[in-house]
Amino acid sequence: MSRVAKKPVNLPKGVELNIQPELVSVKGPKGSLSLVKSAGVEITVDNGVVTLAASDASQVALAGTVRSILANMVQGVSEGFEKKLELVGVGYRAAMQGKDLSLSLGFSHPVVFVAPEGITLATPTQTEVLVQGSDKQVVGEVAAKIRGYRPPEPYKGKGVKYAGEVIIRKEAKKA
Repeated sequence: MSRVAKKPVNLPKGVELNIQPELVSVKGPKGSLSLVKSAGVEITVDNGVVTLAASDASQVALAGTVRSILANMVQGVSEGFEKKLELVGVGYRAAMQGKDLSLSLGFSHPVVFVAPEGITLATPTQTEVLVQGSDKQVVGEVAAKIRGYRPPEPYKGKGVKYAGEVIIRKEAKKA
C-alpha cells in the first residue's frame, strides 16, 4: 500500500493552490500549472498545507501519483527545474540564435532546436546546454529530445549526455 499520499505538501510563500471541481491549478512566481483532478482523490488545503486522501482502497496508488505530481507543480512554480546537458566530441558545440538553439554535432548541417512555450534554453559555454522551466515533465522531455539528436556512443563517449551521466565504455575490436 502506498504511503506517498499520506505525506502533506507544504505551500511556500507566494504560491497559491486553486481547487475547482475538475481542475487543480497552482500559481507562483515562476508561472502557473494545472492538473485535471482525478475522481478517486480528495484534495484539501489547510493553512498552506495540502493533504490528499483516496476515496477508497483501490485509489490509494492514484492518490500517491497525484500527490507527487502536485508536489512537483508546487516546486516548479516556486523554484523551477533545470537539466544540464554536455556536448562531448571534437567540433561539437552549441550556440543560441535568438531563442533557438543551434547545435553542431558532426552532421553536414547545424541542428536548430526551437524551444517550446515555457522553456528557456541557455548555453553558459560552447559545450553546455541548460534547459530550464516550471514543468518537470516538459523540461525532461526537451532535454531528452536534444540528447536524442546525437546520443553518446559507447566507444569514445562522443555525443550529447546529461551532466553526471556515466557512459559505459566498450573495448574496441582487437586485430
